[in-house]
Amino acid sequence: MDKIEEIRRKRKTANSKLAALKSKVYQRFLQMEEATYADGALTKKQKELIAIGISVVINCESCIEWHITQAAAAGASKREVLEAVEVGIEFGGGPATVSARFALEVMDFVFKGQT
Repeated sequence: MDKIEEIRRKRKTANSKLAALKSKVYQRFLQMEEATYADGALTKKQKELIAIGISVVINCESCIEWHITQAAAAGASKREVLEAVEVGIEFGGGPATVSARFALEVMDFVFKGQT
């Protein structure tokens, strides 16, 4: 759990620095992110579940943590998140199972006590 909290801390620190530096690229990225995850033909929850599968395939631990947390906040169940992780495993093969191990840790952290 320390690793998850450290990822969150580092993200917050970096985001604050980029904002303080008035990074135009970062500002545009945040706008793109907001537009991407807004409800449309797909809901925010569905989009976050897609992002979880992609994050597992590309082995981005910070992405895995962020998108699982965002999916849960958007109403995704632990089972829905697990199935998104499983899609990533299928698509990414053996190497994606390594990313899935971290995703399981994040799921335990985000969905404390839920089955």
